[in-house]
Amino acid sequence: MAQDFERVEPAPFDAAPVAAEETPAGAGGTPRWVLPALGGLALLALLVVFWLPGRVAPPAAQETPETPAAQGSAEAPAQAPKAAAPGPERSPFAEAQAARLRAEAQDILAELLDVRENLDNRAVAEWGAEAIAAVEASAASGDERYRERAFEEAIARYREALEGALALEARLPQERDARLAAAEAAIEAGDLPAAEAAVSTAEQIEPGFARTAALRERVEALPTVIAGLESAAEAEAAGDLAAAKEALAGATAADPAHQRAAEALARVSEALTRKRFTGAMSEGYAALDREAFEDARSAFRRAEQLVPGSPEATAALQEVTVVETAAKLRDLRRAAEAAAAAEDWDEAVRRYEAALALDPTVFFAQRGLKTAEPRAALDRALGKVIDDPDRLADPAVAGDAARLLERARAALAESETEQPRLAGQADRLAALLVRANTEVPVTLRSDGETSVTVYRVARLGSFERHTLELRPGEYTAVGTRPGYRDVRETFRVAPEDPPLTITVACTEAIR
Repeated sequence: MAQDFERVEPAPFDAAPVAAEETPAGAGGTPRWVLPALGGLALLALLVVFWLPGRVAPPAAQETPETPAAQGSAEAPAQAPKAAAPGPERSPFAEAQAARLRAEAQDILAELLDVRENLDNRAVAEWGAEAIAAVEASAASGDERYRERAFEEAIARYREALEGALALEARLPQERDARLAAAEAAIEAGDLPAAEAAVSTAEQIEPGFARTAALRERVEALPTVIAGLESAAEAEAAGDLAAAKEALAGATAADPAHQRAAEALARVSEALTRKRFTGAMSEGYAALDREAFEDARSAFRRAEQLVPGSPEATAALQEVTVVETAAKLRDLRRAAEAAAAAEDWDEAVRRYEAALALDPTVFFAQRGLKTAEPRAALDRALGKVIDDPDRLADPAVAGDAARLLERARAALAESETEQPRLAGQADRLAALLVRANTEVPVTLRSDGETSVTVYRVARLGSFERHTLELRPGEYTAVGTRPGYRDVRETFRVAPEDPPLTITVACTEAIR
């Protein structure tokens, strides 16, 4: 059992008084040197009484027999004129230095006691007996030096003991992990006493450690695991694999981390599932012969679940996919050709792309997509222009539309079948282009002070009346005038509408 450390309390002592010098004989009065000497003593007494106690304070919150001794040393010079017992002379400085060294030694010893108490609580006697004995020896040596008032040597011994104790504290995680590793090995070996002892020591080294708590649960479950392993061994020897699996399942449920139980359960489970696997494969091929693809796939997947990664089940599932893909490709081809005949080119593209997603090498889908994609793009472009004819007011847009019309007519010429939808789109676009190229006169009125701009047409400046020839479409005219609020007029031009007169003038002054 490790010894308890107590604070060493050296015996108090008093400083020797300053010896009074004799007055030379035969002097007729006070010698000349006496007054300066007395003044020096008085100054020294003042320094010791008022200045020295503030510089050398006793250790906080620790009142030991050393404190009165140190105070007595500090007060000695002030009481020098009183008679004192003869003894060796010690200066106030020496006493203050000794008091400081005593305090330092006591501080180190206090820290050592705290560390030692922590180590005792962490079962150091079980894993660090030799090292803690060395710590005690160093501390005892420090006690001897302290009693002899060899404070510096005592400090050195206490520091040596403290460093040894701190080194033991630093070993705590390593010692904890070593006990945990031993506990895991004992659990796997089924050695309950060894596992219990190792976990108990680890709990003392670091209470509340998560890994230790988990191993404690495994130790408590170990009797159940051992019983399950023994029952499984008996059942397997008798050929009852189902009973063996059930016993091993109970063992692994009690301790899922037990490797030996888990390995035995895997071995027995494999033997049981092999028979089920063979039956599922036979059922799947029977369904494939009937072209019942979903039934075949379900049976093969069940076999794959029984034996994960089985090459037989993988090959069977691939075979189902190949046969089923061929049927799907036939359906997609029929749907794509029907959509193309109806000039629903977007639907035809989707069908051909779906066929290629199933099999990128299918020739009919490759060839059909080459035709359907440009026709779908042409159909979308024609619909966009026809649905928003006002965009043709922009000459650039009208030029693009004219080229689009040429493409539509070329596609009609190249088609081997009638394309009524495309022909109707081409006729409609041609009519819209004629309309878009017909300029309509528009009269603009102003007050001669407002600067007028027609967006996408021209900056007209100030005027009272101005006529523009505009293509059909929507326009915006903006008027600005210094000191007045801007005005904006939006109007639409169409050949079929009556002539337009638009007034743009700033009339609201800004205040």
